[in-house]
Amino acid sequence: MNHHFVREKRIDITRLDNGLIVATEQMPEIATATLGVWIGTGSRHEMPSEHGLSHLIEHMAFKGTERRSARQIAEDIENVGGDINAATSVEYTSYTARVLGENADVALDVLGDILTASSFDAAELAREKGVILQEYAAVEDTPDDLVYDAFMETAFPGQPIGRPILGTPSTVDSFDEGMIRAFLGREYVPGKMVVAAAGDVEHDKIVGLARESFGAMPAVGLGVPEPGVYGGGERRIQRKLEQANIVLGLPGLSFKDPGYYATHLFAHILGGGLTSRLWHEVRETRGLAYSIEAFHWPFSDCGLFGVGAGTAGKDVAELMDVTLACMHQATKDIGETEMTRAKAQMKVALLTALETPGGRLERIARQLLSWGRIIPSDEIVRKVDALTVDQVREAGHAILQGTPTLTAIGPLKGLPKVKDVAEALRR
Repeated sequence: MNHHFVREKRIDITRLDNGLIVATEQMPEIATATLGVWIGTGSRHEMPSEHGLSHLIEHMAFKGTERRSARQIAEDIENVGGDINAATSVEYTSYTARVLGENADVALDVLGDILTASSFDAAELAREKGVILQEYAAVEDTPDDLVYDAFMETAFPGQPIGRPILGTPSTVDSFDEGMIRAFLGREYVPGKMVVAAAGDVEHDKIVGLARESFGAMPAVGLGVPEPGVYGGGERRIQRKLEQANIVLGLPGLSFKDPGYYATHLFAHILGGGLTSRLWHEVRETRGLAYSIEAFHWPFSDCGLFGVGAGTAGKDVAELMDVTLACMHQATKDIGETEMTRAKAQMKVALLTALETPGGRLERIARQLLSWGRIIPSDEIVRKVDALTVDQVREAGHAILQGTPTLTAIGPLKGLPKVKDVAEALRR
């Protein structure tokens, strides 16, 4: 029945003497190679004075090294037809490049260079700060982005995990080369790094290249980030807008929690597709929103469950009433048909993510950083298939008992108080 999930390709893993992990997955049918360096450090690892530093470092990685200018970094990759990118999240930062398999050495040399020998030129630093401040301003002008930043800050008040990844104008402006190098020395350490490659790659060759680029990095003791402690509450931002953007949240689960898959399935049935309950009732039946989604964001030690939507000011009260009713009802009467459909959709999502070298690369790096091993797809599918209707209903019921987080931007006259939301969810 699940034969697609047992055809795992071979993944080779080597740990260098300094603790850095090198992992490769050879895909004979692929002519390209996707390589990346993943660091188990993100915005939640920043001290208050460092708020936004992880994101700035990601930007500065491409602005020049001791032997390459910013232009040369781009040219060395694009001269062989490749591309290079980076991303910062709450718990990870990644640097990736895609090239032809025969040019894997070029890609890894560039990645190693930008991560171990960036120059952090003062003029480039000032310029990039300006770019990030423009990015910050764009979020401030985009209500459906800003509401999620407010949501995280309200759910995890006064904590690194709740702070926006971009930082603030004051913190970004304060960063200098010394702060950058201190953060790199503390967080970009071999024990928190994975060099991964997928596609047309040879493991021994990648190990050799990784040793050349990163083997001299000293082993450093690993710090532990501040635990995420859910708080909840409400934040209302009144603005003269055509729509009210609303996010309602509750404490979720870590991806290491045994109840993670049941909670994820509950979120999907509630608002994860065109046949989901919220989409059918809010969008199709009542026309209250262009789109509505339920989500479950897991982190290493905590999580967030939520529903997000935008609606006209006059429809805020009705949208909230319908959403709360759908959430409450789902804990009572989720059925086998919904379960079967949601399970199938999760399997398709899993397979789709593994159909490209980039998807496989991300899976390898994240799982090694989080679990210290690769989790076979069929192991995940067995856990999903084993879930029962009662387990998913119970997971939903448990979620709804938590303290709500309510954030909204726009015309909010009809928005209920967060205490009334809590009462409605627990009735």
